[in-house]
Amino acid sequence: MYADPRAAYLESTVATASPARLLLLLLERLELDAQRAHGAQLAEDFESAHRHLLHAQEIVLELSSTLDAAAFAGGAELAGLYGWLHRELVRANVTRDPTVTASCMPIITDLARMWRDAAAQSMATVA
Repeated sequence: MYADPRAAYLESTVATASPARLLLLLLERLELDAQRAHGAQLAEDFESAHRHLLHAQEIVLELSSTLDAAAFAGGAELAGLYGWLHRELVRANVTRDPTVTASCMPIITDLARMWRDAAAQSMATVA
């Protein structure tokens, strides 16, 4: 079915992942996209930076569209943060400014860490 075993593995991983794991996979990829885009901007490889920033923007839009802001305290603030992050990633792409991309990276890292911690606490509660 797949010529590339890696692609088959990735599709299987995503298809069988829990919602919490999917969220973490998205955030980990968002981190990677931001890091790659920043490196490409510094190297003035704007085509590659553009590709990574577009993918990062798509991830943030997905995170935002699936967020039920009313479901938990701080949901509205998280929705606002996703909106800000998307605007900044667009600005980083349009202006080709690595400092804008760099300013997004700590936020992305903190979001990933927050959800990792929440997933770990959830698993500890179940165990």
